[in-house]
Amino acid sequence: MPARALDPAVADRLKRDAAGLVVAVVQQHDTGEVLMVGWMDDEALHRTLTTGRATYWSRSRQEYWIKGETSGHVQRVRSVALDCDGDSLLLRVDQVGPACHTGARSCFDAGALAVTAPEGGAA
Repeated sequence: MPARALDPAVADRLKRDAAGLVVAVVQQHDTGEVLMVGWMDDEALHRTLTTGRATYWSRSRQEYWIKGETSGHVQRVRSVALDCDGDSLLLRVDQVGPACHTGARSCFDAGALAVTAPEGGAA
């Protein structure tokens, strides 16, 4: 079976890093909760767009992974948006179960960092 390719109109808009990847921010579609960050290359984005299942490139394992394939904690993709610079994606998903490999709902639950700058930012 020949490999399918990402739509050239989409591929032309992407600004990839040196490894050919684009960061993907994942958000719960109905609450806006930020769940996790993953990485996609053209193939992972193509698979995500054509299957409706979030597929990422694992930088540590050097392989594709479909969120929930082994855990059952799937991400059903509702929409994918490209940012204005073409260097990041926003996936809005229906998350089933925890999104984080630690078992937490979100990967961003490790505690807030203290912001000491004056209100409104630096002067």
